[in-house]
Amino acid sequence: MQVSFELFPPKTEAGIARLEGTVDDLARAAPDYFSVTYGAGGTTRQTTHRVVDMVRARGGRPVAQHLTCVGANRAEIEAQAKALWDDGIRKIVALRGDLPEGQSLPADGFKNAAELVEALRRVADFDIAVAAYPEPHPDSRGEEADLDYLKRKIDAGASCAITQFVFDTDTVLRFVDRARAAGVEAPIIPGIMPVHNFATLKRFSAGCGASIPGWMEEMFAGLDDNPALRGMVATSVAVEQCRRLMDAGLDRFHIYTLNKADVTLAICRALGLPVDLPAQAAA
Repeated sequence: MQVSFELFPPKTEAGIARLEGTVDDLARAAPDYFSVTYGAGGTTRQTTHRVVDMVRARGGRPVAQHLTCVGANRAEIEAQAKALWDDGIRKIVALRGDLPEGQSLPADGFKNAAELVEALRRVADFDIAVAAYPEPHPDSRGEEADLDYLKRKIDAGASCAITQFVFDTDTVLRFVDRARAAGVEAPIIPGIMPVHNFATLKRFSAGCGASIPGWMEEMFAGLDDNPALRGMVATSVAVEQCRRLMDAGLDRFHIYTLNKADVTLAICRALGLPVDLPAQAAA
């Protein structure tokens, strides 16, 4: 089994300092790689570069940088990709990206992630991951359109697909079956979202089209002010989902850490991954 961990660039210096400790902790699970996101519209581009450098230095693992089609034209993105390759970055998560309200993609830019993947393949031999949506993306025309688009991205040169987080495991398994039937042979890596705060999760889910089952509403009711119990419940939910997916033959997971280590490390430990825990001080 392999895991990868997703991080986002903090907005403040204090947040970056806290993230350094989080990376140190997460590195104890020896993930396959870390990934670092952009903000909506590429608003955190410069901070992303800084965080990527920090994670590479502290984490001791490969780092995948997210690249999107928004906020820059083709020439700018291709130049950025070349600079990443020259700097030793070999993994990229290629996405269309979220458009800021009222804005559109640049007229001289990439129109979608498939075009971006094609361009990255021309720049260098990157290991490219793309997004997959077991539940329809809010901007999509439906499940079949999403599958057709996923196949375009894989055919353009992506090596794997990471799914949006989905809490109904049957939905993930049906999606994998449909993707295989549609001719998508590349690895499909389920995205796992530990629940750190249920109110925040509901906002995330509304923005990306991910449904929240009623049983989760009941399970996390009243726990936002009880972080210890919430963490135990969140670990249990994620571990159960991963075990079901593993029983179906899926053995790679991408964990959306939200820059927090405790629940992610608990999930890894419960799934049998070795976690290099620090020595406890003598009583």
